[in-house]
Amino acid sequence: MASKFKGSADFDEQFLTCPVCMLHFRDPRVLPCLHTFCRECLREWATKQQPLECPTCRTQVSLPDQGVDGLRTNFYVNNLLDFAAVKKGAGPGVPCQVCQGKAEGARSWCVQCAVLLCESCTNTHRRFPAMKGHQIVTQENLEASEGVPSSFQRKAFCPKHEDQVLTFYCEPCQTLVCVSCTVVNHSRGDKHNPVEIGSVAERKKRDLQKLIANVEPREKDVRASLNEVERELSELPVSADAAIEQARAYFDQLMALLQDRKKEVVTEIVSRRQEVGKCLETQKEAIEFELAGLTSASEFCKQALEHGSDVHVIEVEGQARKRVEKLLTTPSDLTARPSQVVFSEGTAVVEFRDDVARAGRVQVRHTGKVDASKCSVEIRPAVVNFPNVSLLNTVDQNGQLCSVPKDDVTATLTDASGQAVPTQLQEKGRGFWEIFFWPTGNHRLEVRVNGRSVVGSPFDVRVQSRDTPVLTIGEEGRGEGELLYPTDVAVDMDGNTAVVELGNRVQIFDTKTGQSLRCFPVDGEACGFDMDSNGQFIVTLDNSLLSIGNQAIRVYSREGKLTKTLKPDCIRDPRGVAVLQDGRMVVADRTQQCCLLLQPDGSLIRDIGKGQLQDPRYIAMDESRDLFFVTDINAHKVFVFDLEGQLKFMFGEQGWNEGELYNPTGITVDPAGNIIVVNCDNGRLQVFGPDGTYLRTVATVEGRGPQGIALTPDNHIAVACFNGHCVEFYRYK
Repeated sequence: MASKFKGSADFDEQFLTCPVCMLHFRDPRVLPCLHTFCRECLREWATKQQPLECPTCRTQVSLPDQGVDGLRTNFYVNNLLDFAAVKKGAGPGVPCQVCQGKAEGARSWCVQCAVLLCESCTNTHRRFPAMKGHQIVTQENLEASEGVPSSFQRKAFCPKHEDQVLTFYCEPCQTLVCVSCTVVNHSRGDKHNPVEIGSVAERKKRDLQKLIANVEPREKDVRASLNEVERELSELPVSADAAIEQARAYFDQLMALLQDRKKEVVTEIVSRRQEVGKCLETQKEAIEFELAGLTSASEFCKQALEHGSDVHVIEVEGQARKRVEKLLTTPSDLTARPSQVVFSEGTAVVEFRDDVARAGRVQVRHTGKVDASKCSVEIRPAVVNFPNVSLLNTVDQNGQLCSVPKDDVTATLTDASGQAVPTQLQEKGRGFWEIFFWPTGNHRLEVRVNGRSVVGSPFDVRVQSRDTPVLTIGEEGRGEGELLYPTDVAVDMDGNTAVVELGNRVQIFDTKTGQSLRCFPVDGEACGFDMDSNGQFIVTLDNSLLSIGNQAIRVYSREGKLTKTLKPDCIRDPRGVAVLQDGRMVVADRTQQCCLLLQPDGSLIRDIGKGQLQDPRYIAMDESRDLFFVTDINAHKVFVFDLEGQLKFMFGEQGWNEGELYNPTGITVDPAGNIIVVNCDNGRLQVFGPDGTYLRTVATVEGRGPQGIALTPDNHIAVACFNGHCVEFYRYK
């Protein structure tokens, strides 16, 4: 919900008005779709309609057991209503609402009691123990404020201890509690864990920021598509009228012979214009509907972050997340649609006498005309027992992506004997197509658009073993595109592969082509490597025999410029590093046999794993579960800790067989929470479930001394091969 509050006394009446009764909100309640209405309006609406639908967006609503009374109160709207009332009623000469003007005029406002007080009554009010926690806002603060003061928020009191403010949150119970509750009903133990609401609210605020970030790209696309549909609607009459005029001119030359056919075609054009207009109007309505939902959800999250109290943020975050998830999982179709009605002559007039029955054609033309000679196909390396997806881009004569009917695109795959192999063809976006198939050997793929072969078609599709890398980057050396003892690998914000070398260098490669894009030097013997949320490179420097006392963490910009060096006293021999979204870091320290949780400035928060780890090497984060994973090369295990330092579980049995670990090094986590680990000695690249259960082996990296690994956006695993002086990519999905 967006705030339309402008200044010290101006409110947008529409923002404070219930869409049902068109009056100021009375006890505003929030539906799961994040739209707000008066409680009584919702009660009346619910008696008239079953199942209940939101009056604004028509989303079906399941009320809680308590009915409308069980819906959450919109605290922010209440605060604005209170503030508007106070600003309107706190002018000169307004009497105190307690002593009825027996003393001087009103000077203050009690947020909890919602009354104006004179100075004498304010002092008396503050002395009452039961009103000790009430928030008093002075007239000076009200007059000086440009907006709603941050202090102008009703404090939330405990329903069980009415004189106690809600200041704690019991995470197992997911309940806000007061100090007394933490002693009586929610004392810390196995079943309860009360924490101050400030830290919980900060986490919820970060979650709301993520929701906004998830909504904004789709909102941008929907808004752009809506503008495009509106433009096409405005241009539709022009193209249709032009077609009518062309048809009339054409048929006027045929005079009486074609008079009847002329009328038929004109009628058909008008009919088609109505059909196309109806189609566009329908899509416009669907896009506007989705845009309204996305905008409402985004604005609601923003206002919760900007104006909501900690209590409010905690209460609405889950509801907001459900709404956003529902919006993003049921998007409307933004792809191309029929947008023009055109007329074409067909046969020339002089040749047309015998074809009168077939005279004239009316077509609905899609924007952009595809040019097969400029379309392109990307053939991705095929791996045995893996599905393969090749990518087709359809473009117009100007090289711009354009959509075409599915029937105009064909993809024919044949095996070595000439037998056809089933394929699936699907447009994933305007001009973007996926050709999906499951290869069993070497094949040929022929792709045609509008009956014409795409440039390069037919294409050879060669299937290789899972143990053969689909791409190898680098060879031994110090030159551009060469590598010398790579220790770790990461994927930057542009999808490129960044490699750190023990030989004091970071080099960035194009993940698709393997071409070196740029490199920059590192002052020290680099070991661990990660990227922060701003795209900066975080590099740990090894404390080797040649550089004793040089252990440090260096931060480089996306361009490779050194921005800062961290030399905290707590580190001795840093190895792998993982950076959290908020900038904190977890560093494996080999000498101290533990991991260090550090602030962004390098100061120590806590050490983790002392007495449990023997030789920690590489680290992977799973912030969705607040866990991190560390490989222990001597223990032949993976240890799993939370950020509080508690060991959650560990897995791994020493051995060379599938599911066993032998000197594990690189580790990463996929979006589903599965854990990918590589053994240094036998090169086995394996996948384990979120609980450490063995799932499968991806590949075997033979004799390369694999170290750090990373998962690329196109589902390949990049492996830094220390002894092979290269980075190898293996198919993951």
